[in-house]
Amino acid sequence: MTWPVRLHEVRPDGVEIVLRGLTRADRARWDEMRTANLDWLRPWEATVPTGPEPTLRFIRLRRLLDRAAREGRVLPFVIEVDGVLQGQMQLFDIVWGSRWTASAGYWLDRRATGRGVAAWSLAMLIDHALHDVGLHRVEVAIRPENLASLAVARRLGLPDEGFRAGLVHVDGAWRDHVEFAITAEQLGTERLVDRLRRDGPRADD
Repeated sequence: MTWPVRLHEVRPDGVEIVLRGLTRADRARWDEMRTANLDWLRPWEATVPTGPEPTLRFIRLRRLLDRAAREGRVLPFVIEVDGVLQGQMQLFDIVWGSRWTASAGYWLDRRATGRGVAAWSLAMLIDHALHDVGLHRVEVAIRPENLASLAVARRLGLPDEGFRAGLVHVDGAWRDHVEFAITAEQLGTERLVDRLRRDGPRADD
């Protein structure tokens, strides 16, 4: 697994989406975006049972993510839309051995939602994980209350594997999730971005 990696797609409507690593030049935009979206993201972001952890400063966060990526433990992409940083798309909990699996997660600036960015970015990540990295399976766990993210998984046609009680500690408590997953065999030679192109735009894009 190599890092850094840059993934690039241009949608039929001309919108350019890039998944890439965090850079020094992203600091001001990153800090502004995280501050502006603090309340928006709180119900969906993982926490730890022992209580709040200190927020990592940008420089340390970038170094930690780069190190984890070089060690093959995570692919910590940011989402860039038409040249503007709009969120993060990560492949994490990468396990090799007898499993060759990982989990995907993401967040978006609230101002970038409702434009199909999450669907395209997740499709790009899964395509890369299964076709290029060579993983066998990618999982996506979503809280039942997160209707927008459930719609993203269903739009991509990810198989629904059902309800998982108390799966992740989120916003101060153990939360139930619905798990979606797709294997290399289920995807075959197709790419999820090709499904999106074939299906055309949706009303909320």
